[in-house]
Amino acid sequence: MAHNKLTVAVLGPGGVGGLLAALLARAGHRVICLAGDTTAHTLRTTGIHVRSPRYGDFTTPVEADTELREPVDACLITVKHTTLDAALPRIPAPTLGDALLVPFLNGVEHPAHLRSRYRPHQVAPAVIRVESTRVTPGEIEHTSPFAEIDLTGDPVPRHRLDTLATAFTTAGLTTRVLDDEAAALWAKMSFLAPFALLTTRYSLPLGDIRTHHRDELTALVAESAAVSRACGGPADPAEALARFDAFPPGTKSSMQRDAEAGRTLELDAIGGALLRAAEQHDVPTPVAAKLVRELREAGH
Repeated sequence: MAHNKLTVAVLGPGGVGGLLAALLARAGHRVICLAGDTTAHTLRTTGIHVRSPRYGDFTTPVEADTELREPVDACLITVKHTTLDAALPRIPAPTLGDALLVPFLNGVEHPAHLRSRYRPHQVAPAVIRVESTRVTPGEIEHTSPFAEIDLTGDPVPRHRLDTLATAFTTAGLTTRVLDDEAAALWAKMSFLAPFALLTTRYSLPLGDIRTHHRDELTALVAESAAVSRACGGPADPAEALARFDAFPPGTKSSMQRDAEAGRTLELDAIGGALLRAAEQHDVPTPVAAKLVRELREAGH
């Protein structure tokens, strides 16, 4: 990836993947979206249309296929954790070669899973902070005033991360390269778990959680911070609560939106992973355990 313009595959061109694909393509990079037959045909025909208060209203052409058929510089994985295993056959390891594999997935367990299937040194986990939704195939609504990426990967050569980060940055995405993979993943996980579990369990936006379930939010933030600390991540419950208090009251988690739409939840990737890490490090998490149990009993 020494040249300025990259060839980037995007597995799962939904809300996040579609936005990344469109921004990279608009910046002049070659983008190949990997999806099912219908979505791939739509993207080949009409490109990707983005509506965004930050990036404007634009349409950009992209390539699309059902499977990766040639080498690329990087492959972004932007599917939900619940569909990861079903989607991975679209990127055969021999075809991927030595390209960077960049998962934008919730949770903390997916890097090890991907490194068991691909070369460990090419898996570069990323964290993205954004609100972006696929309205229909090829139609993306980006509603947050920000789109921020943390790129990491302990066994990945730093120059490869820097090259990809430069591509993201020049495409308009605020991007950092972080040296500590565990810290980067747990920084998101320790915030996401309380947000997702509480908004989904009570079917309420964040403002109502802050008002009506404050004690539970405070306890769950403390539990998540303790697990994060044990796993090598940041642990500042007061700072986390301040971040929750700063969000608009109508904010919903992606897990809550999935529940409202009747989609399969990433409950195991978020709540389950938190409980497994807690058990591994002997960290008590009674509130998290209760919420995960109640969500599972509700059929999630």
